Amino acid sequence: MIPKHFLIIFASFLSFGFSTSSYTANLKEVDTKSYIKEFIDHHLKDSHSFGITSYTDENGKKVYIELPLPVILYDNGFKTFLSSDFKHGKKTVNSGDSYYRMNYDNNRIYKTDKDGKIMFDDSGKILNEKPIDFSITKNVVVIIFTALFMFWLFSNLARSYKKNNGIASGFGRLFEPVVLYVRDDIARPNIGEKNYKKYMSFLLTIFFFVLFLNLFGLTPIGINVTGNIAITFSLALLTFVITNITANKNYWMHIFWMPGVPTLMKIVLAPIEVLGLFIKPLTLMIRLYANMQGGHIVIMSIIGLMFIFSNWIGSSLSFVLAFFLMIIEVFVALLQAYIFTILSALYFGFANEEHEH
Repeated sequence: MIPKHFLIIFASFLSFGFSTSSYTANLKEVDTKSYIKEFIDHHLKDSHSFGITSYTDENGKKVYIELPLPVILYDNGFKTFLSSDFKHGKKTVNSGDSYYRMNYDNNRIYKTDKDGKIMFDDSGKILNEKPIDFSITKNVVVIIFTALFMFWLFSNLARSYKKNNGIASGFGRLFEPVVLYVRDDIARPNIGEKNYKKYMSFLLTIFFFVLFLNLFGLTPIGINVTGNIAITFSLALLTFVITNITANKNYWMHIFWMPGVPTLMKIVLAPIEVLGLFIKPLTLMIRLYANMQGGHIVIMSIIGLMFIFSNWIGSSLSFVLAFFLMIIEVFVALLQAYIFTILSALYFGFANEEHEH
């Protein structure tokens, strides 16, 4: 039999994001399948801290190793403190004349009384008031870090062009072929020579932003930014807004009053075309969210089989399968960035297409 605590450390390292933040409990005390499901659910959610690991000391007390993040609440004024003050939902935090407690089932903060009691109705809905939460969560930290990293990376690349008479140098030159690929194989064919330049900054930004976020989601710190539907919704919304703001009159004409189509058919087709305006960004949002979320679930489920089998044969097979799935997931990270970018370019091309009627 393989020691289960060894499997926890081993599988967490393998999964590149299978964070042991608050769930490295003794598996003998809980049902293994329930533990795995709880672990996966926790990993997929945003968090107010970067969990590293936890252990039980000699006195039987749970000790958590984590990097806390600032909690910023607005409740009759701004209240700030560190997420570690919650002690993983075990303690109530007093700030000013109010008390707050975190519910670790949904990682949300609620206003409570001094005793930290959270009230539920008959359906299980929490009745406590929620303050407005402006906290810097781990997803926010990674988004800010990615933005700063991209700014530094491509600023250096631009300066190297200027310094070396159009020849890239330094670390940024690794990304020069990708930049040229986005320009020559995505933007130009789908938008056209006349209009592609005005969209290049957005297409390059969205490609590398999604790519880096996807790759950071495969690291040991357990981030799932692009598996958060609020993030993918925001990215798709940008494409939707840019498409419709920059569209020409031919684009709108083919939506509301298609040339060369009988009047009765125009009346029937117009609502369908209007609906298509909103379906396009929805497909962008769902595709990126579902693929990245699904990838995390599949990999962690395969790793979870190591605990269920709990023997050298079954656990070894799960290890090998999870390893190859991680390699595939790296490819998926690149593929999803490509798909999001090329579909955005297609929508921009539709918005700028010239017609002769």
